[in-house]
Amino acid sequence: MIEINGLNAGYKRLHVLYDISLRFEKNKINVVVGPNGSGKSTLLKSIFGLTTIYSGSIKFNGVKLNGLMPHQIARRGIAYLPQVDNVFSNLTVAENMLMAGYTLRREEVEERIEEVSETFPVIKRYWKSKAGFLSGGERQMVAMAMALLRKPKVMMFDEPTGSLAPKIANEVLEKIVELRDTLGIMIILVEQNAKKALEIGDKAYLLVGGRLVFHGDSRELLEHPELGKLYLGISG
Repeated sequence: MIEINGLNAGYKRLHVLYDISLRFEKNKINVVVGPNGSGKSTLLKSIFGLTTIYSGSIKFNGVKLNGLMPHQIARRGIAYLPQVDNVFSNLTVAENMLMAGYTLRREEVEERIEEVSETFPVIKRYWKSKAGFLSGGERQMVAMAMALLRKPKVMMFDEPTGSLAPKIANEVLEKIVELRDTLGIMIILVEQNAKKALEIGDKAYLLVGGRLVFHGDSRELLEHPELGKLYLGISG
């Protein structure tokens, strides 16, 4: 569904990604891993129209995304969840959900909230609470529910377990698996905890210094005798 060819991208004159060519697969958890500063977040931002693209192409279902604004890309069914500032902290959970559905009719928003709450019951539990008062894990769940409200075909997560306690981090990853298994959503997951991500992932993409050095099955990278140990700190 998402095909990238010869992508060179960065931020104005700061070149970050070099000649990236890959394909993210439908109904899969596509895991992007690599050392700090390797360009993982920049790859997601490039797909979502938030970087400077010097050359190459990004296509979604055969349609080129280059040159589109983020809101136009979102309307094509791609949701992007950054690591921080992914909810409106000063608004209640209810208001956050209404903001997520601002392009929909009120009746449609209410119907979708009921559907989303089955996957993320936390939104009903804290319906009248300000999002800023929730725990990190709860805010992450609210952010995921907001994205799901728009019925995306693709959900991109940038470090969703960052700063979370191990137990809560596992719950977030379990929800990501559920999104793939029950709703058939294609997941692109950037995660610093490479071992956990590769354990739940289907496909893996290893970035080092802004270049793609491996792509294949997640299990293959997880069990690779050299790559995992050298770049991800995974001991065999």
